[in-house]
Amino acid sequence: MIVYNIFPLLAGPCSQWESHLQRAADMGFDWIFVNPVQKPGYSGSLYSIVDYFQLHPLLADPDSKLPVEQQLKETLAAADKLGLKVMVDLVINHCAFDSELIRQHPEWFVHEDGGVAHPFCMEDGHKVVWGDLALFNHQHTSDPEGLYRYCYKIVEYLMQLGFKGFRCDAAYQVPRNTWNRLIREIRQKYPDTLFTAETLGCTADQTKQTAQAGFDFVFNSSKWWDFHGAWLLEQYQLVREIAPSISFPESHDTDRLFQEVNGNVAAMKQRYLFSALFSAGVMIPIGFEYGFRRRLHVVETRPGDWEQPNVDLCEFITKVNAIKRQYSIFQEECPTTILPYQNPNILLLWKASTRSQEEALIILNKDPWNHQYFYADNIGTYIQAGAPLQDVSPEYTLEYIPRPFSYDLRPGQAFVMVASRDHLPQQ
Repeated sequence: MIVYNIFPLLAGPCSQWESHLQRAADMGFDWIFVNPVQKPGYSGSLYSIVDYFQLHPLLADPDSKLPVEQQLKETLAAADKLGLKVMVDLVINHCAFDSELIRQHPEWFVHEDGGVAHPFCMEDGHKVVWGDLALFNHQHTSDPEGLYRYCYKIVEYLMQLGFKGFRCDAAYQVPRNTWNRLIREIRQKYPDTLFTAETLGCTADQTKQTAQAGFDFVFNSSKWWDFHGAWLLEQYQLVREIAPSISFPESHDTDRLFQEVNGNVAAMKQRYLFSALFSAGVMIPIGFEYGFRRRLHVVETRPGDWEQPNVDLCEFITKVNAIKRQYSIFQEECPTTILPYQNPNILLLWKASTRSQEEALIILNKDPWNHQYFYADNIGTYIQAGAPLQDVSPEYTLEYIPRPFSYDLRPGQAFVMVASRDHLPQQ
């Protein structure tokens, strides 16, 4: 999956998304992810849904005579013509605390202290409670079948609008058997439906257990990796045989990377390339390609927050996406190892495909501010098959790989080398 996230509050009415869809298609994305499109409650948060069967009023084009549902269907059909499939956020772990559901079906909710419970998370040792949300009680409701059938209807409603898949919000907060049944029964009727699990903030074991419910993809935490610690590869190995994962250099839940790195373009390129080639999937939110600085906000963002481009990474992203599409090794979760190297500022990442005859070596300058020197007597010794390495890097590509290999890597620069046993001479 090569995913472009259209954030609806920034993109505006859905009839105006076509330029964003075209740009995503031109860059080589094959999936669009849209945050929740249903009507929010009093807080206005996209993730605080008050009515699952009405669309967000801000999706409607006031100049169109068509109902908003029809406007959205036409937009999704336009995406389809561009070769883009569209998935949407599925929020069934909670709803808006001002939803009629609480009055109609109090048995569907967790109750505490005489009222409906609100979900919470821990941040830096402090409990953060989302007071605008009411927590569904999937685990212990006295009406499990009623709550399940309601969730099924939500999924079917979104599919009938034209969505082809779902990013399941806080998936680990919904019981595994609920997901298992929902995914199985939806696929009986709609066989190609894709389900991805949002698992950020949970442990690696929780991610593994969630993935086992039948999800096609989970999201990994590579965005927070410093290129040094062992934890990312440990998490990757724990889950990779159960479900492939999606990396991202930033998301709608994080600060903008361009802001984080103080406008360092080399760091932007470094992080996108690593995210795209580390795991089977990659995702960026709208505006990443232009170095937007303003963080996306689930309540306050509006089309007026669209920024003038600070940089244009479209060409670079297009080249990286083309590498990902061309080589199957970058479309799977495969055995991946960090190889030892004497310069701690250089990452040597080796990958071996389980589906094809390909191996890959990524030589990455971890430092986006300074040059770093790389030397190897024979770079081919890093590859097990003995097949010749080919440089497929998106920038500064070498026509041939010399022996010895000596190179002054630019800040953040990466070489992407691929070898295939298919290309070995026949005996």
